[in-house]
Amino acid sequence: MDEFNVNEEEIQEQQTRFICTANHGFAPFAQEELRRLFGSVKSTVLVSGEVFLVSVAYTWNEVAAMIAKQPPIFVRHIQPVDIEISAEELSSGLNELKLYVLDKKELQGATVSLQVRKSEQSLSEVSAGALREQILVELQDLQAEFIVQNADWILSVFVSSDHIYAGVSLPQDNLSDWSGGAVRFQREEGQISRAKFKLLEAEKSFGIDFTAFRHALDIGAAPGGWTSFLLQRGIHVTAVDPAKMHESLVGHPQLKIMRKNASGVRFRDNQFDLLVCDMSWSPKQMVKLVKDLLYCLSPGGTAIVTVKLMHKKPMALIKEVIASLEEDQMQLQYAKQLFHNRDEITLHMIKY
Repeated sequence: MDEFNVNEEEIQEQQTRFICTANHGFAPFAQEELRRLFGSVKSTVLVSGEVFLVSVAYTWNEVAAMIAKQPPIFVRHIQPVDIEISAEELSSGLNELKLYVLDKKELQGATVSLQVRKSEQSLSEVSAGALREQILVELQDLQAEFIVQNADWILSVFVSSDHIYAGVSLPQDNLSDWSGGAVRFQREEGQISRAKFKLLEAEKSFGIDFTAFRHALDIGAAPGGWTSFLLQRGIHVTAVDPAKMHESLVGHPQLKIMRKNASGVRFRDNQFDLLVCDMSWSPKQMVKLVKDLLYCLSPGGTAIVTVKLMHKKPMALIKEVIASLEEDQMQLQYAKQLFHNRDEITLHMIKY
């Protein structure tokens, strides 16, 4: 604690607790990110490999500001813990939660998103959705409008086997305004693959206006999940893959299909303003392929690529991949393990 240059009493006063969520199995890497950012971090597992309670020697405002300045890759979502209620029964815990919420003056007259999560072994035997409805009944005296998205405030509640953790925060301070950062999309009729959800989430998480692009190159496009998304945004797409594209895409007036390996194609300089790549290749192969095609991406153009995490040192791998791409006039905007990423992350880069 000497590195913070404060005494023990000051540390106790500054202790802030918050709950972090990562994709399943990636919590250890999320914890490592927090250690690098905050120095000393105490953590307790709430859901194995995914959700953990953190304590650091900073205020919540400082925590939110530091994370916003240096966005983590594996920490998907955070929520403050303003109150920790120890309870043997759910009813007594909810009564104390009600008193806490009714005392929050900032919620009066505001729009509020109530986000409820629970561990498998929980005080509540019903689903998180049903528990949310139960809590809403308890909070009916609060003069607030409860909505799902784009609220003024988020009221976060996590219920474990013997505790209820709750906190109130601004949506932008939680890294995601979805509960636990679990971004949900409804599968469409005729949807080619779930890979489309990655671009939908990137669109929201990175603030990308895909309708602003005119010509996109999709490397390793088959069967066409990303291509279909780009076409829906009005973009002309060149899809490159030796495998077959989905039959629903064949003949689309804004689609050119090239049944070839991407390493064997040639384009005009600066032909595309968007390059996307979502292939199950090794990071080394992906980087070489993308770098060999960057000549056809115009200055100011955008690249969205996924990086498969194929070994036990993802931090070093990600750093190496980003450094290699930045050698070719690419500038990193975001590096994030999205909810719809599995053993991979998504990079958003711009060519300068």
